Amino acid sequence: MKNIVLIGMPATGKSTVGVILAKLLGYNFIDTDILLALEQKKTLSQIISANGYDKFIESEGKIGESLKCEKTVIATGGSMIFSENAIRRLSENGIVIWLDTPVEELERRMVGTLLDRGVAAPSQLTLHEIFEIREPLYKKYAQLRILCTGTSELVATRLREMLINEKLI
Repeated sequence: MKNIVLIGMPATGKSTVGVILAKLLGYNFIDTDILLALEQKKTLSQIISANGYDKFIESEGKIGESLKCEKTVIATGGSMIFSENAIRRLSENGIVIWLDTPVEELERRMVGTLLDRGVAAPSQLTLHEIFEIREPLYKKYAQLRILCTGTSELVATRLREMLINEKLI
C-alpha cells in the first residue's frame, strides 16, 4: 500500500493532522523532523545553529531518501521540498499532499522566532518570504492540495474523504 506524504509550511499541521489521519486509515506514522532530531541528538534549532542552513537541508534530505516503509503517513519537514532526490523517492511509493495554510494563520500559530521553531531558512527572511520561495515547490511536487482550515480532526477527515473519493487508497 502506498504511503501518504504530507508537505507544507511549518505550523501547518503536518504532524498533528498526520497522526490523526494515520489513525483514521489504520496506517503507521513517521515524522521526519523527529527522525532527524533523534539521529543528531539535538533539537532542530540546535542542528540549524550548529551546522547551518545548507547542512540542515542536506541532512533533512538524507532522512527523506532513506525511508523504507509502506502504509505510513509521513509528515515531512517544511523544507524537505528543497531535496529533489528525497521528494522523488518519497513520491515513488507515496501520494504527496500539500497541507496549505494561509501565512497569516501560520504566524498566529507560531510562537517565538523562526529559529526557535526549527524553521530552516536564511535568517533574514520573513515567514511571508519563506512561503513565497517554497510555494512553487509545494505546487510542483503535490499530487493533492488541501486547505487547512478548521480543526486538525476536520482536516484529517476531509483528507481521508479526498483520498477515498480519488481512489488513491
